Amino acid sequence: MVYFIGAGPGDVDLITVKGRDILAKADVVIYAGSLVAKEHMDYCKEGALIYNSAKMTLEEVIEVMNDNKDKVIVRLHTGDPAIYGAIKEQMDELEKLNIKYEVVPGVSSFTAAAAAIKRELTLPRVTQTIILTRIEGRTPVPESEDLEKLAQVGATMCIFLSISMIDKVVEKLRRGYRRNVPIAIVERATWDNERSIIGTLDDIVDKVKEANITKCAQILVGDFIDCDYDKSLLYDKTFTHMFREAKE
Repeated sequence: MVYFIGAGPGDVDLITVKGRDILAKADVVIYAGSLVAKEHMDYCKEGALIYNSAKMTLEEVIEVMNDNKDKVIVRLHTGDPAIYGAIKEQMDELEKLNIKYEVVPGVSSFTAAAAAIKRELTLPRVTQTIILTRIEGRTPVPESEDLEKLAQVGATMCIFLSISMIDKVVEKLRRGYRRNVPIAIVERATWDNERSIIGTLDDIVDKVKEANITKCAQILVGDFIDCDYDKSLLYDKTFTHMFREAKE
């Protein structure tokens, strides 16, 4: 069995209990060494075969899995493997080889980034929608999902893999939102060297360049960062729902 496990955004304790339990019994571990903390390997059993996939190709990863298909294999990805995890192409190859697999979700960097700046991504009367996206780089983006078009919705946006192009990101966001909205940059969320910068579309480029943040950063955009909002009805004393009668 191959287990695709989300290691979380950085902090080794943000892997799920299920994920760590499987990791502890794995015979083979292939981990994304460029993004996953090496400390996760401390939880592997003695004698486990450890591979750093940072320098491996898809074919090499699959070869290791196929050579060890009678063993417990963990493919340890950063964050949640279903978001920019490139697991579909691996699962398709395993299907061809009749190797069973399972996906164990993890904590994504976009939720870790929100926690870092102590904000809630969805607020009553402000936004009830979160858009997870990226700007086009060497990996293209469908034309219908251009950052400018998505920004026109006015919802909360969490932008992955784009900090190195912050000038272009802000240019597209400005044209989409058509106003100066709050924006936050969280570098290496939950790692020991985590840094956060909060600003607006007007000043964030200068702040990012001054801080020399060029990679491993989540971009959060929207009014949720700094705004007035309505309190949730869920805990309102005048609101009745199936678990509680209104007190007034």
